[in-house]
Amino acid sequence: MERWIVSDPDHLGGAPRVRGTRISVALLLELLASGMTIPEIVREYPSLSEEAIRGVLEELAHSEALAVPS
Repeated sequence: MERWIVSDPDHLGGAPRVRGTRISVALLLELLASGMTIPEIVREYPSLSEEAIRGVLEELAHSEALAVPS
């Protein structure tokens, strides 16, 4: 699976961000939680694509942080 969430100390102080952008994953989640649709977010933030947003969401959904403990 291609990684959409990246983090490095040179961008956003190391906060997780969408690969190829300076848009934090936290901001993306806040926009979605506020009710914005993916097409609305892409219009507002042209450096994002629908593919990138869906990729971030898929990566988050499969992250270990959300895994059910056994």
